[in-house]
Amino acid sequence: MKDFSELITVRRSHRKFTDEAVGEEQLRSIMRAALMAPSSKGLHSYEFVTVTDPKTIGHLSRCKQIGAELLAGAPLAIAVLGDAETSDAWIEDASVAATMMLLQAEDLGLGACWVQVRERKDAEGRDAEDNVRRLLSIPPKYRILCLIAVGHKGAERKPQNEERLKWEKVHSEKW
Repeated sequence: MKDFSELITVRRSHRKFTDEAVGEEQLRSIMRAALMAPSSKGLHSYEFVTVTDPKTIGHLSRCKQIGAELLAGAPLAIAVLGDAETSDAWIEDASVAATMMLLQAEDLGLGACWVQVRERKDAEGRDAEDNVRRLLSIPPKYRILCLIAVGHKGAERKPQNEERLKWEKVHSEKW
């Protein structure tokens, strides 16, 4: 990637992946970016679980009613967790770390997509966080913000269209 401006222009959510595995060095780079994410008071309240087992990823793809199916085609899923006992800003900490992973994946030429888990339910009305917690043996004190699907892009997507930016959402000095 040439620079950050190009990176944020070309980064898009990818929901289709090839069968090619994500390499160990690629995974390490993604996790390095997550661990470098800034956090409230430097508490680093985030934790991560990486999953490459296709059967487990398949189960994760059914953790909520709508929007997780894309995980079934991903060779890598990363659960992004937060420790609410450590920091009341765990959602923000985990969100910044997840964003760093999405950007690093794009910089490596990989596709990725955020799958919201917090505050979601499955088709039977069960809590999606509890479903993920059970599948990945996550201790009860951790909250699950999202899952990140990562893989080699199964389709290319056009860069962001700057002409569609909603500059009216930017206010100067006062509303």
